[in-house]
Amino acid sequence: MTTTDVETTEEPRRKGSTKSRLEEEGDIAADYLEELLDIVDLDGDIDIDIENGRASVAIVADDAGTPALKRLVGDDGEVLDALQELTRLAVQAQTGDRTRLMLDVAGHRSTKRGALVRLAQEVVARVQASGTAERLDPMPAFERKVVHDAVAAAGLASESEGEEPRRRVVVLPTPAATTGEDAQATDE
Repeated sequence: MTTTDVETTEEPRRKGSTKSRLEEEGDIAADYLEELLDIVDLDGDIDIDIENGRASVAIVADDAGTPALKRLVGDDGEVLDALQELTRLAVQAQTGDRTRLMLDVAGHRSTKRGALVRLAQEVVARVQASGTAERLDPMPAFERKVVHDAVAAAGLASESEGEEPRRRVVVLPTPAATTGEDAQATDE
């Protein structure tokens, strides 16, 4: 074997800008999800976007098709969470890289995000009025991240406490940068 037969350095699997990598992730995810929709005989359109430094893929349908798609959401989103993980694994299998891709089905996550932002705003108002910290009910990482971001946007600090699955957000009365590890973490 000659030295030209052996690679001494490993080239990255994907080159290019972050945007093109995220677009590639979205395309792979869309192909995977289209095949899944065909298998389970559901109608839906795939929307691909880039949001907050990650690929975002949504399965949407007209009003008549939305109830059928909700089966892919499940009770409180647990089927959606599992489908997101499977989609991330499909992307990783093709790219060789871990992905932070977000998946939404029938607007479930966007609706949840809106409700969480409203909750965070209400809690911020109470904390500002009382001057005392407030602990929220336990929630998954995606939801904690939304709350941390909304609290930071309002000028207060928040942190996460506890262990999974009982991890919760605590909104603090002092105006400061968000200190909770989940505030910088992602829904992974």
